[in-house]
Amino acid sequence: MGCGAMDEAAPPLNRGRGFDLNKNDECCSTHLIDGDGVFNVAGVENFIKEVKLAECGLSYAVVSIMGPQSSGKSTLLNHLFSTNFREMDAYKGRSQTTKGIWMARCVGIEPCTLVMDLEGTDGRERGEDDTTFEKQSALFALAVSDIVLINMWCHDIGREQAANKPLLKTVFQVMMRLFSPRKTTLMFVIRDKTRTPLENLEPVLREDIQKIWDSVPKPQAHKETPLSEFFNVEVVALSSYEEKEEQFKEQVGSLRQQFFHSIAPGGLAGDRRGVVPASGFSFSAQHMWEVIKENRDLDLPAHKVMVATVRCDEISHEKYDTFMANEEWCQLKEAVQSHPVGGFGKKLSSILNTCLSEFDAEATFFDEGVRSTKRKQLEEKLLQLIQPTFQSMLGRIRSDTLERFKEAFDKELKGNIGFAMAARECAGSSMVQFDEECADAVIDQAKWDSSRVRDKLKRDIDAHITEARAAKLAEVTALYETKLNDALAGPVEGLLDGAGDDTWPAMRKLLQRETDAALSGFSDALSGFEMDAQTRDSMLLRLKDYARGVVEAKTKEEAGRVLIRMKDRFSMLFSYDSYSMPRIWSGKENVRAITKTARSASLKLLSVMAAIRLEDERDSIENTLTVALGDGKSGASTKKGTESLDPLASGNWNEEASKRNNNWLPPPWAIVALLILGFNEFMTLLRNPLYLGVIFVAFLLVKALWVQLDISGEFRNGALPGFLSIATKFIPTVTNLLGRLAEAGQRKTNNAPQLYPTPASKQKDNEDDKMN
Repeated sequence: MGCGAMDEAAPPLNRGRGFDLNKNDECCSTHLIDGDGVFNVAGVENFIKEVKLAECGLSYAVVSIMGPQSSGKSTLLNHLFSTNFREMDAYKGRSQTTKGIWMARCVGIEPCTLVMDLEGTDGRERGEDDTTFEKQSALFALAVSDIVLINMWCHDIGREQAANKPLLKTVFQVMMRLFSPRKTTLMFVIRDKTRTPLENLEPVLREDIQKIWDSVPKPQAHKETPLSEFFNVEVVALSSYEEKEEQFKEQVGSLRQQFFHSIAPGGLAGDRRGVVPASGFSFSAQHMWEVIKENRDLDLPAHKVMVATVRCDEISHEKYDTFMANEEWCQLKEAVQSHPVGGFGKKLSSILNTCLSEFDAEATFFDEGVRSTKRKQLEEKLLQLIQPTFQSMLGRIRSDTLERFKEAFDKELKGNIGFAMAARECAGSSMVQFDEECADAVIDQAKWDSSRVRDKLKRDIDAHITEARAAKLAEVTALYETKLNDALAGPVEGLLDGAGDDTWPAMRKLLQRETDAALSGFSDALSGFEMDAQTRDSMLLRLKDYARGVVEAKTKEEAGRVLIRMKDRFSMLFSYDSYSMPRIWSGKENVRAITKTARSASLKLLSVMAAIRLEDERDSIENTLTVALGDGKSGASTKKGTESLDPLASGNWNEEASKRNNNWLPPPWAIVALLILGFNEFMTLLRNPLYLGVIFVAFLLVKALWVQLDISGEFRNGALPGFLSIATKFIPTVTNLLGRLAEAGQRKTNNAPQLYPTPASKQKDNEDDKMN
């Protein structure tokens, strides 16, 4: 029901003085539970919104009234709390006025006070046996109320079977069904007080109450529990409303003052327990009524926990959804995907703190244990939600730090600073920068460890340093190897070109000089890498070996052309004199001596290139070559002696040469294969003898070319040099061969015998005869 209105089916209300109030003081009421026991969920929710009960937290009180039917309960509440409950019309007879339970907000009383008007007991409408709803409503009133008013007639006090005794027994019995009941204030309102003073009535009433309490069966846990543990008992007396209305109103006004600040220490409900926060009142009341209707025991602490659990869950879900929809959080989440966000930790911590603070504000009045648990769960859910974004943030910081390190490191390497120092300084500054940015991204509510991301960054930096170190070392090594190659290759070629007795000493001196210079520079370059002595010595040794390898490779390369060089040297010394002038052959020259000198020089070149002499050790290669290849004396003895001294003509060489000369035929299986596969071609040759002539002539030409081109000798230096040499000599050789054939044919024609000698020939013959 809305404010200031009752059920439309209900008859008009008898409103008292002060009920027609302005909007701020308007009385709001609703039908909480109807006569059939149905809980008015929608009406209660609307009522709570109208009175803004959720804003009260724990600062509210609930008052209920129970008593016999037609005992003036509604009238008392309307005068006491300025409510608008329906009152009985005395002119229409005594009958049931309130059905079920009605609830309204008291007007003008602080804190916010809700009052419930219960259906009267012992009514003829329900009959003598239908007491279920009475017990349920009594239990419900005890479960939700801080103060319960028990309306009773004055003349019933002291009677054993009066109407109040069954009611009190019902109240105490249902109270015993509570495992840990809340402490409730029972205010006995004695109506239509007689001349008997209240001081005389109150002891009798308290004695009756104690007797009822003692007679009620109790659980084992509460056998010795006193009445004061469960109830605060208060007794007030009011004059008759019908006979002494003004006095009744004055007494009600005095009683009204006791309900101001009723929940404060010393108030009527100052020591209440297990209070449900105002925002959970609707759910709590509904759940209590459902449990009571199902005839189950009601455990107030458990109910309090249950209400706190449900409401805190609702608040938690609401705050979680609010956080997810938070615009600043969405912007942070999106921005982190592309770049690190400055102040990420502070911004996100502030959003989280706001969300958790709102939860605390709304759940502050619920059970502390439940509230703490649900807050922790909410915090864990929120942290679980933002953890991927936090990890993305750390990943962005790591990748950006790594890129900045690479840029700074490359820049430092271009300067004069050493490699190791540059790596150490750049890596250290990068790690410090990473730690600072991680500290800026730390979320206060989380205890996340960024050490794994830090370790990965450290591994990435170390890997890049290792890669750059290897590349830099390879670059430095290649630089000095190139220098050595340029410094040694040309001079070695020149020394070998002018081979002489001082060739190898000069080459050793050259190698030593260039190697020392390269090693000195290479050692200085390596000092910036701060490597251990063993690695450094190993690299220096490899460079030294490389220098030696350059000399050896160049020597072997030049040795591959030794025959050409020998020919060139022989031709040079034979065709030119000591002044490098072409010789003019007059017939007086000692051709043998010139030939011997040229041959000796060629053998000298061969002896120099015959072995690599980088160590200063003497050998007999030159003498051996001179004896083996030089000019010896003629005669059998000379040949025999030469042959005996020739180390190249050993028995093994002779035997191998003999085997090769004797083994000129192909294997037998090859001969058989040739006969079988070449039978047709053989028969063709026999049928056409002209083919044999053509093949024979072609064989002679090929043989002549083979000998003239010295094909076997050309290919001794390698396939490619052989092909190139043959290609350059092929056409001149063919031309020369054809010219020689033509010349030989011309000589044969001139030397043919003449049948008729000419006069000139006769004269020549005569001269020859004279000389003889």
